[in-house]
Amino acid sequence: MEPRQEEMLMKNQEWHPERREQKTSGGAGTPSGENSFQEGGDRSGRRDTVSQESVEATVQLLNSFEGAGPPEDEASKEQGLRPALDYSGSGEDRSPSSPGEEMVVLKRAMKEEEMSPAGEMRHEDSLMGELSEMVQNVVKKSSWWERHGIDDAIITMNFLILPVGFLLLRSYSVFPFLVGIIVLGVAHCTITVKGSHLASHSSLVESKSWGKVLAIFFVEVCSAFTAEQGSYNHVKLHHGYTNVIGLGDSSTWKLPFLNRHVYMFIAPIAVPVITPLVAIGLLKEVGLKTAIRTVCCIFLGLYSHYWLLLNVSEFQSVWSALACMLLTRSLLSHPYIHVNIFQHIGLPMFTPDKKPKRIHMMSRGVLNLPRNALLDWSFGHSLISCHVEHHLFPTLSDNMCLKIKPVVSRYLKEKKLPYNEDSYRSRLKLFLDQYEELMVHAPPITELVGIQ
Repeated sequence: MEPRQEEMLMKNQEWHPERREQKTSGGAGTPSGENSFQEGGDRSGRRDTVSQESVEATVQLLNSFEGAGPPEDEASKEQGLRPALDYSGSGEDRSPSSPGEEMVVLKRAMKEEEMSPAGEMRHEDSLMGELSEMVQNVVKKSSWWERHGIDDAIITMNFLILPVGFLLLRSYSVFPFLVGIIVLGVAHCTITVKGSHLASHSSLVESKSWGKVLAIFFVEVCSAFTAEQGSYNHVKLHHGYTNVIGLGDSSTWKLPFLNRHVYMFIAPIAVPVITPLVAIGLLKEVGLKTAIRTVCCIFLGLYSHYWLLLNVSEFQSVWSALACMLLTRSLLSHPYIHVNIFQHIGLPMFTPDKKPKRIHMMSRGVLNLPRNALLDWSFGHSLISCHVEHHLFPTLSDNMCLKIKPVVSRYLKEKKLPYNEDSYRSRLKLFLDQYEELMVHAPPITELVGIQ
């Protein structure tokens, strides 16, 4: 070969490496994947200096493109390690033939990483982290009164109005007597539902020690239930595995042997009787000292109510006092049962092995009801109009859930995530029309492909 021709051939190979690789693989009899860029290669032959210069030029070109993006350290924190181009010759030839093709390979690799389970997991974690940071900023700017004081004051007011209710029951007139029933019923519901719910999440005070004391008082003395099992079933299971079959799927609220009208309108009256019986049955799951404490607290709460009706309200018989206890304690049992099933059952359900990440689980498996003066007061915002916010941030008080509601709803809608809302009447109609499907048969499983 003439020197002039050899020089022209070298320049041609520098700008068209694919021709050089085709010739090398065809002439030398080596596999097409084996080339001079193989890491740790021990094959015979000298390195092609022209190909090294081509690689260096390509790397410089890539660096110029990367300079417009985020620094490597920041990118690795957000998306993990940057995809590396594979120049090893094992298998098939993956070396790009030109800088333009190399950029295509890089973009394809980055896109595949974003679509991979690891990339999706990082993306979902970043969504929850970003939302948590926004909510944390709101909490930091809030005063103690906003974080705890407002809800503590509401519960305290209901304790203070109890004597008025007991005194009104002394009247022989119908209207004052009915007012007394309503006052005691609303106060009892506020103390037992709102108070017990916030106490189980340690949302009433910032002290952990006082939080435990208040949980025992509200859950066991006032609500006639067991604090340990209530906290485990509600906080650990229901909140940790919302709408996950067999764990936090709200199946404890289902009674398939009852028809729709009995369950929705008659059975709630028995809630004050069923609650302590269920609590006694759960005591086998706790230690002896805890069981004795729970029995004593439940007895103290029930007997105190009974004693006040006999001695303050001046009821003349045991049965009239017990009937009044049942009436006042079950006054708001119907919406209590309805709210607990409306906000989860009928929404997507997941299996334990394919449950989605937290932000997807809560945004899809939880529903908010509209604001209602009576239910907001007696149940709390976190159980009515801010249930999605409560499941995302369960340790916040009712007032704080209401305060972060605009932040959460706006963020989920911006990220194209569900934000379920429906009216009480609409959910009631749905459950009456589809009772068998929702409350009797096994629910359909939702599988969010690609984001588990």
